[in-house]
Amino acid sequence: MRLIKILIYLLVFQSSAQQGGMWIPSLLQGMNEQEMNQLGSKLTAQDIYDVNNSSLKDAIAHFGGGCTSEVISPKGLLLTNHHCGYGEIQSHSTVENDYLQDGFWAKNLKEELPNEDLYVDFIVRIVEVTNSVLQGLTNTMTEQQKQALITKNSNAIEKAAPIEPWQNTKIKSFYKGNQYFLFVTERFEDVRLVGAPPSSIGKFGSDTDNWMFPRHTGDFSLFRIYADKNNRPAKYSKDNVPYRPKHFLPISLDGVAENDFTLVFGFPGRTNEYLPAVAIDQTVHTINPAAIGIRETSLAIVDKFMRSDQDIKIKYASKFASIANYWKKWIGENQGIEKSGAIAARKELEVRFTNLVKQKNLKAYSHLLPEFDRLYAEIKEVSLARTYWSEIGYRNNELLRACLFAYQLVNTYHSRGKEAFEKRLPSTLNRLDRIYKNYSAKVDMPVFEALVEKYISEVPSSYVPASYKNLNLSKTTKEVYASSAFTALEKMRALFEGSPKEIVDRISSDKGYLFAKDLHQMYYETINPAFQKTNLEIAGVQKTYMKALMELFPNERFFPDANSTLRVTYGQVKGYAPRDAVYYKAVSYLDGVMEKYKPGDYEFDVPQKLRDLYVAKDFGPYADINGKVPVCFLGTNHTTGGNSGSPAIDAHGNLIGLNFDRVWEGTMSDMNYDPEICRNIMVDARYILFIIDKYAGAKHLIDEMKLVHPKK
Repeated sequence: MRLIKILIYLLVFQSSAQQGGMWIPSLLQGMNEQEMNQLGSKLTAQDIYDVNNSSLKDAIAHFGGGCTSEVISPKGLLLTNHHCGYGEIQSHSTVENDYLQDGFWAKNLKEELPNEDLYVDFIVRIVEVTNSVLQGLTNTMTEQQKQALITKNSNAIEKAAPIEPWQNTKIKSFYKGNQYFLFVTERFEDVRLVGAPPSSIGKFGSDTDNWMFPRHTGDFSLFRIYADKNNRPAKYSKDNVPYRPKHFLPISLDGVAENDFTLVFGFPGRTNEYLPAVAIDQTVHTINPAAIGIRETSLAIVDKFMRSDQDIKIKYASKFASIANYWKKWIGENQGIEKSGAIAARKELEVRFTNLVKQKNLKAYSHLLPEFDRLYAEIKEVSLARTYWSEIGYRNNELLRACLFAYQLVNTYHSRGKEAFEKRLPSTLNRLDRIYKNYSAKVDMPVFEALVEKYISEVPSSYVPASYKNLNLSKTTKEVYASSAFTALEKMRALFEGSPKEIVDRISSDKGYLFAKDLHQMYYETINPAFQKTNLEIAGVQKTYMKALMELFPNERFFPDANSTLRVTYGQVKGYAPRDAVYYKAVSYLDGVMEKYKPGDYEFDVPQKLRDLYVAKDFGPYADINGKVPVCFLGTNHTTGGNSGSPAIDAHGNLIGLNFDRVWEGTMSDMNYDPEICRNIMVDARYILFIIDKYAGAKHLIDEMKLVHPKK
């Protein structure tokens, strides 16, 4: 009985209504549809995904490649999270017009703000192409040969797919490479900022409340999609007009109650639900602690500067939030894995797997678990070094990151010549400009010294550049930041003037570049090749292991891991008990915002107007039946990064909320979904409407939405 329970929790198998799983929307007919009905849904699979008719999928857009968004009006009004639109809100902010602090609301179409490089993608159709992608593969091929043929086949299929001139194609693998689907997409590149609450609403609770419940964050922002006069994708133009969607989501004013059906539609980024125990153990006890320690060091330094300088606070707001987000997530993930006993449960599953392999005499599968043990032992040190390089050389220090882009450009010149260099130069400059647009050398310098010290002292010595050993780091840091052109936009730009040879020679003599070059060279020449070699072998074993699991447990339910493709996850509104004698109800209210209010605090300050509305009980039609304004609610939907901004949809296909987070205890769901404690957190749609209408006075936006009462 215990083993059966382990399987239910471990692999998200349930004999009744499914709780958990990220399902392909084109394959919902049958069991998924029945499970949704058992949970209270009135939707059919065709209501959710239909190629020939308008369906829910046509309202769901991939926002900037990293978040989800949804169309909520016939005029292309787009809803996503405040933190998803944070970079755009920040880019339009200045000390004089701080939209992060004060919010922004366009009064008409002319005031809506364009955003360079922002785009949204819609899914036109999804087609299985497994046989065509795997055509010609044999068991005698190496993993490298298999991947090369898969890439060749995929490119040919994408090129031959029948599409309109403005559409694109991409093929993605599922079930660890056992299944492949072709996605036909449409990308709209004129997306304008329409409205955003101040951070004291959109980011209320900030880092303290991040990944926590009860939550009281109005994490939303509004954009609008523009198209050409034929309603087709187009680059920004003053002649473009609001997009006319195939479908938009009506918004329910009836709210939610415990056990109500919830469907979350979006683009979850990455999960690993079928890892062996040894892989989870290595993540929890080796990789995560390293990444947590690096980000903790960086965040402490940046936070000190942000608290004392408003200009730095604006410049670093988006970067700080991004770094802090996964720092805290990894801490919760580790705690959840330990608390749920996930590693022990996975080991017990592997015992059962081994016994079945022996009973059925399946020799082709007998080597899988021993191979995992060997390969994860082999990859451990280089994977750790790769984490340190990624966190230090790429993510947490701007000078090292800028020098990385320069290093790649210089290498292009040496390996592929002048023409390739000139072709790559504009994109490199664009990436560098984005770095220096929000940069302060006085912040970056202490981060550099602290993080390089961690790299030198904590990375296995074989992966530390020889020039870094016995280094006077304090002296070197001062010299680098005193002389390097990579400490200021104007000086950096001057490096890139002249002929390709002149640029390369100038970059190659820069002191900051020379220091960073040794680190990046270590990564590209030693760390990454070793990591990729072993990781490719692991992927091959994982593919066979996935196939074996589905073969040995034919009556169980397997969903494919998230891979940034369109997915459906369904569940119910539910509270939860994170620990002994503690129970969190499913819904939080505006009362809680006032209870947390701390005047002047950067996380818990509350705008005067919101306090006035609360005192006057001026809630309009957005209060619950108890006269209180709901702010956030919990669901059992299986979400991850990428589901930020996903719509929470009710049993009838109406918007009831906006997904933005998970509870801390359940962030382990990327590797081990547990329906008892894994919860996603959503902003209640009525709070969004309340802020737009009563707080911002943007009634014109409410007027273009369709508000409904499905429960009445």
